[in-house]
Amino acid sequence: MFTVRNLPNFMLHGVTKFFQSRFSAKPVRAQLLDQALEAFKNPDADTLELIRRLITILRPKRGDNGEAAELGAQMLSRLESDNALLLAFRHHVVHFLATRRLVTFFTDSGILPGTGFFSEWFRILGNRLLPQVPDERRLKDCLHVVYDRADDWRWLEQQAPEFSQRFWAALAPIEELRSVDWLSIQDQILDAVLLLAHRVSGLGIDGELMRASPDFDDNAPRFIALSAEALDFVNAFRQRIHSPEASADDGSQLLVMADQCDEFLAQIRKRALTIGTSLHLSYVLKRSEQSLERLRELVAILVSADRNRVEAVAAWSEFAHAAFLAENRRNSLRFYMAQLSQLMAVRVTENAARSGEHYICETPADYSAMWRSAAGAGVLIGGMALLKIFAGALHAPLFVEALMFSLIYGLGFVLIYLLGMTVATKQPAMTAQTLAGLLSDIKPNRAADIERVVDVIAAVCRSQLAAIGGNVMVALPVAIGIGWGLSELAGQPVVPLEKGAHLLEDLNPLGWAIPHAAIAGFYLFLSGLITGYFDNQAAYSDFGARVGRLRWLRRLLGKSRAERFGRYMQNHLGGIMGNFLFGCMLGSTGVIGTILGLPLDIRHIAFSSANIGYSLVAFEFSLPLQALLWGALGVAAIGITNLAVSFTLALRTALGARRVEFIHWAPLWKATWRRFRYQPGSFLLPPSG
Repeated sequence: MFTVRNLPNFMLHGVTKFFQSRFSAKPVRAQLLDQALEAFKNPDADTLELIRRLITILRPKRGDNGEAAELGAQMLSRLESDNALLLAFRHHVVHFLATRRLVTFFTDSGILPGTGFFSEWFRILGNRLLPQVPDERRLKDCLHVVYDRADDWRWLEQQAPEFSQRFWAALAPIEELRSVDWLSIQDQILDAVLLLAHRVSGLGIDGELMRASPDFDDNAPRFIALSAEALDFVNAFRQRIHSPEASADDGSQLLVMADQCDEFLAQIRKRALTIGTSLHLSYVLKRSEQSLERLRELVAILVSADRNRVEAVAAWSEFAHAAFLAENRRNSLRFYMAQLSQLMAVRVTENAARSGEHYICETPADYSAMWRSAAGAGVLIGGMALLKIFAGALHAPLFVEALMFSLIYGLGFVLIYLLGMTVATKQPAMTAQTLAGLLSDIKPNRAADIERVVDVIAAVCRSQLAAIGGNVMVALPVAIGIGWGLSELAGQPVVPLEKGAHLLEDLNPLGWAIPHAAIAGFYLFLSGLITGYFDNQAAYSDFGARVGRLRWLRRLLGKSRAERFGRYMQNHLGGIMGNFLFGCMLGSTGVIGTILGLPLDIRHIAFSSANIGYSLVAFEFSLPLQALLWGALGVAAIGITNLAVSFTLALRTALGARRVEFIHWAPLWKATWRRFRYQPGSFLLPPSG
């Protein structure tokens, strides 16, 4: 008869361990936690290794933050109930902190580095290839040893504030705040306050700030006085540490100076929305604002520690939590790029938003003007499509072919823009910015704000339909007319039969048409950002005035005309560059796909409708109805994809640039559906009168 006793000893041991791990009163990780905490009772143990081991046990597995929170609660309960363990744990952790170099942790963690955008970018990339050796004398480096996984910030972010406050309250009882270790920590915080004040004073007289502020000379003393106030505060606080009977400095005057510097920086940031900004100016503004905020946090910790332990623990735990998160993400290229992209994104999207307002039809006159401008663009698009067919028939070298296609598209779109015409697919990338501005202004429980957004959505829909109708309904007959007329003159179809069949195959909705349309939609989104970027650069660099001062241009046009031309170029530089580079992206993608051996190409609704017309000419108007309907379905699918991709990306970018987390989607969709049910005509035609 088989029993457990018949098992060999090694198998019996394995079975026993398995059942103990599954059904014992205390799970394995809880046992490991107890062992890790008990190790702190050894005064000679390596503190960094003890902390690293403890974090390894507390770290959740596979995103199970619930288990991590439970283990964290168990750890706190154990510390609070075992006084001997708490004393040993406190001695290790507090002494470890006091013997590290903390100043860089206080002044740099979570703050943009002083090395600049590209230097930091290359540093992060270099660390991916060859990691840095941590200096265990610095707390910043020790944090990377303890939190050694790039995604540790995810579970740290989920920790409740109460957990952090309980933890630091256990480490900083009132009777310990005057200990040698805590006084050493306070001393390094004071050094950090002084260093931050000096940094802001230096950044405050940066040449970019001087250029961006017309009254800089009146505000520069604020930054100089900040350093002086910080020095007075630090000296007074150190005197009180060594002589408790000395009068306390509550830091109020230092904070007043910090607020005045912050107000000046806010004025420059607001002015940058008008005069433009640069990457360096945005970087300096952001780093200065972060340094001032860190200065306030450290002063709050010091002052509250001197008068109210509860406030001090709350201030410290909040700061430490944010700094630990920032330090863990310090080598994240994705996080760094997202942080830096916000520096200029608002300015770029604001320019696009102003352009987007011109694409929205509010009145019947606007609606008629949209039809006319879209129809005019349809005429040019019909001609551009044929030029591209002719260029492709030359079978030129790949580089030459890409250059010809790019010039046909780029110069054609620039001509459309300068003539005041409208390409339907350019609208979503622009109108999304305007819509994002409205979404950011919605207040909770404000039905009027929701209805105002619905009004804009309806206006955008009818504007978009008018633009599509003008482009497609004109490009198609223009293509047929041009193709038929040239064929009659030549005595044979100007578009070969094989090319006509290829044009139809390109519209197959079950083939590559939709993925290629998505690529075009992405380019449409990029062109909106490019437009905003060059508008910003034109305003920031006084592009118009500089063009007007060109000597050869003045000799050619005269002084007044050269200045008018400069103003015209400044007002239209963004549109010209956005349209031209958009055309270059469209024209070169297919050739790049050929070079790489990848199925890369683009599909654009207006050009696709023109290509149907040229296919009809190639087949001498003998295409079966089924083929025409299938091509029309492909054109519709291409158009929907163009618009959906560009609009979604543009809206997401605009909301991210404004740091808006819109939470009213459900009421907005309900209000939009209600408007569509009861007033469907408002999505097609503007209100009369």
